[in-house]
Amino acid sequence: MDYTATQSGSRQQPAMRLRNPSMDASGGSQLFEDTSGAAAGSHPGYSNQRSGPQAAGFPGQSILSDPMSNLAMAYGSSLASQGREMMDKNLDRFIPISRLKYYFAVDTVYVGKKLGLLVFPYMHENWEVCYQQDTPVAPRFDVNAPDLYIPAMGFITYVLVAGLALGTQNRFSPELLGVQASSALVWLIMEVLAVLLSLYLVTVNTDLTTIDLLAFSGYKYVGMIIGVVAGLMFGRLAYYLSLLWCCVAIFVFMIRTLRLKLLSAAAAEGRLATGTRNQLRMYLTMSIAAAQPVLMYWLTYHLVR
Repeated sequence: MDYTATQSGSRQQPAMRLRNPSMDASGGSQLFEDTSGAAAGSHPGYSNQRSGPQAAGFPGQSILSDPMSNLAMAYGSSLASQGREMMDKNLDRFIPISRLKYYFAVDTVYVGKKLGLLVFPYMHENWEVCYQQDTPVAPRFDVNAPDLYIPAMGFITYVLVAGLALGTQNRFSPELLGVQASSALVWLIMEVLAVLLSLYLVTVNTDLTTIDLLAFSGYKYVGMIIGVVAGLMFGRLAYYLSLLWCCVAIFVFMIRTLRLKLLSAAAAEGRLATGTRNQLRMYLTMSIAAAQPVLMYWLTYHLVR
């Protein structure tokens, strides 16, 4: 009996495979029961559980929307702004950032004219700095205004040229190059400090600042670079000739520039003032100008052989 049932079941199975699917759909019988709708309908809490966090939002959003959090963020930003203002004020007391911007306000035309004035100052007539509403104009508008761009670039170029000169003589080393750069910087600082001390002892009332003296003292690097490069290209005789020309040029430049800063108003108008104090100012001007060629030779003579 079991054999007959099994045999009849195996005979009816191909007939079930050949049935039309439309007939199965119309009859309502399916091979696999679709439980997606039933699951969604039989578990209403499931859909509410998924839509609950989306409707309520994330916990971070509730924290950000908290009035206390907004107040804390506003208080923190105000503290940050006050700290930045305090830092800028104290930093400007020791390092005048606003003044440094003035000394770097240059352009290509100004740099070209200034370099020509440093190399050939003999034909220049007007040496007075232009003012606008009691403040000097930017260096890019006045070739007589001091700047820090040329001294800074001159110092860096001088160190690079010194390294090149040491390399051509098989004497290059990082330590020796560092000694060369540090010695040039120390001599510059000592020169500025000596001038400040001299101005204090002579009691000169001038508008020269420490940055002005640093700029004027840094102009000698232009002549030093020219002398070393000429010596490397054409020999030691070319070094001496070019350095001599640049030394005379920087001497004339410093005399004509500083005489209007250190001498009295009468000297600025073209009439030499008399008196012991004015003679001391003249001697100080001559000393500052004469120190430039000495330092130029001292910092470059060992680089050309």
